[in-house]
Amino acid sequence: MGFTYLKEVPTPAEICQAMPLPAKFIKVKAARDKDILAVLKGQDDRLLLIIGPCSADNEDALSEYVLRLSRIQNKVKEKIILIPRIYTNKPRTTGQGYKGMLHQPKASGDPDISRGIKAIRKMHLRVLSESGLTAADEMLYPGNYPYLEDVLSYVTIGARSVENQEHRLTVSGLDIAVGMKNPTSGDLNTLLNSVQAAQIQHTFIYNGWEVKTKGNPLAHCILRGAINHYGVSIPNYHYEDLINFNQSYLKRNLANPAIIVDTNHANSDKNFRQQPRIALEIMHSRGQSKALKKMIKGLMIESYLVEGSQDVLGKVFGQSITDPCLGWDEAKELILKLAQQA
Repeated sequence: MGFTYLKEVPTPAEICQAMPLPAKFIKVKAARDKDILAVLKGQDDRLLLIIGPCSADNEDALSEYVLRLSRIQNKVKEKIILIPRIYTNKPRTTGQGYKGMLHQPKASGDPDISRGIKAIRKMHLRVLSESGLTAADEMLYPGNYPYLEDVLSYVTIGARSVENQEHRLTVSGLDIAVGMKNPTSGDLNTLLNSVQAAQIQHTFIYNGWEVKTKGNPLAHCILRGAINHYGVSIPNYHYEDLINFNQSYLKRNLANPAIIVDTNHANSDKNFRQQPRIALEIMHSRGQSKALKKMIKGLMIESYLVEGSQDVLGKVFGQSITDPCLGWDEAKELILKLAQQA
């Protein structure tokens, strides 16, 4: 075999017992989950805003960023629910490059997944304790979810994972909101198939167990644009795109139909500075159609303390080492504008 077995990683039970969630934050998470559920069910008109860096590479910088978000949350709480992006796994198109804190607890260091598991839980616990905001993380590896199950309020399934059977089935067992991105091809039927699969019950193998799930009615769609066979970005956030997808979505008769629009990636042609313009256009479209107002539940935005990006060995505190992001001042201004239009 081509595998070298390095060491056995600690189990979720061992990690959670050693690093427990304080009792007072169990109630915080329950309240946040309830609010997000109400938005997705159409019982709350507030906007969900999933916002933060491309990847969470530095605990101190992430904590500072989310602490700033918490101060803004108090100002916009009547209009927006802020969900910080704390993405601890980073999918790589070619398999090369920084794969996230789970793999490399120190971005410039060697992989150490056992230490990485402890590092990501420590970071999530710290952010929650300091800010009071439960976060979103991407499910790159379905088997890792139990390490953070008690602290997350939102999970994203990425464009390269959404067609994977294990991801779809795992989502069916979660009891929190899960946004599933359209695949890089932009095939929206594939996206809807994924949501449909996630919303029904399954029996399958998960972390060494035969498990049965009840289905997740909070699984919903994230539009992130597409890439055609020439490598050209094709956005899917314009008014006509949203109207057509709204109609296709409703024909499926899925539970709690909801759209989150990713303002970066192929929608911005990876031009992070376009995110404010795109976000405001989506809000305008939402205001032009009762159907879109009802179905578009939120936005996803990439931002960090410092605008742009740097090399993995860069020394700028709070600047992305993966995809470039909006800086804090621009993000703050955008959040306040969105609150005015929500």
